[in-house]
Amino acid sequence: MSDETSSTPNETETAQATVDPVTETAAEQAVIVKASDWSGTSVLWLGLASPAVALIGALGAAWGFWHFSQGFLGLAAALVLAVLAIAIGAGVGARNRKKGIVAPKMRRWIGMAVGVGMISWLASVAIPAFTVPAIHDISTDLADPPQFQMLALRKDNWDAIPGADDANMKGMSPQQRWEVIHRGEYGDIRTVRINMPVVDVISKADRLAKVRGWQVAVSDPVQGRLEATATSTFFRFKDDVVLRVKPTEDGTGSVVDMRSVSRMGVSDIGVNAKRVRAFLADLSGTVTGG
Repeated sequence: MSDETSSTPNETETAQATVDPVTETAAEQAVIVKASDWSGTSVLWLGLASPAVALIGALGAAWGFWHFSQGFLGLAAALVLAVLAIAIGAGVGARNRKKGIVAPKMRRWIGMAVGVGMISWLASVAIPAFTVPAIHDISTDLADPPQFQMLALRKDNWDAIPGADDANMKGMSPQQRWEVIHRGEYGDIRTVRINMPVVDVISKADRLAKVRGWQVAVSDPVQGRLEATATSTFFRFKDDVVLRVKPTEDGTGSVVDMRSVSRMGVSDIGVNAKRVRAFLADLSGTVTGG
């Protein structure tokens, strides 16, 4: 009896010696997991804050709370937040792998994914600014652009045309420089001919404009004129459009010219050219006529 009794504490001590390190390791890991979760939460909030800041900046500019340039600062801040979310998330992941830490990943991954999406969207907006010329007035007829009558052409339309220091355009007026730049970059945008009378072309153009959500200022089939304002979704930028339609020599068809001008900004990042191409394609099925 005494031998059995004396052996029991030793077995208990051995069992404790075996279990204690495992228990201690598990406890340490639990502490590490709990302590590491703050990083995932931080990355998640950084990622979510990025589109939120961009949206606030854009909506504030759209509603007139601040100048659109401040809205662009909001986009810059959104970019910084997105980069931080990705950088911190990647850094935390690398640290955890190196130290063998098992920590929650879902929040960190979501924050990083939102950051990547935000950077991709910002890149899609910014890249065109560096690939198109800094002009904001697009017309199918460069020698005689359609003129606005109901809507007003911006007063500074020719004030910031690039090329003033270009030796190849020395001595040219701003409008002449605009013609040279326009012809070189948007040579495909030209007058179109449509086998429909002027009245029908204006009627169809009016329907297409309204389908696009443009605010039609005038739609006159007698004069062959349509003027409208297109408003962007995000910053609510406004661009004015004028369509000039003349009858062909035999009177059975129409010769169509279109012009789209941004109300503000130096460069339109190619938006007006896309608008003219798309509208004339829907109106006639081609943008290379005439």
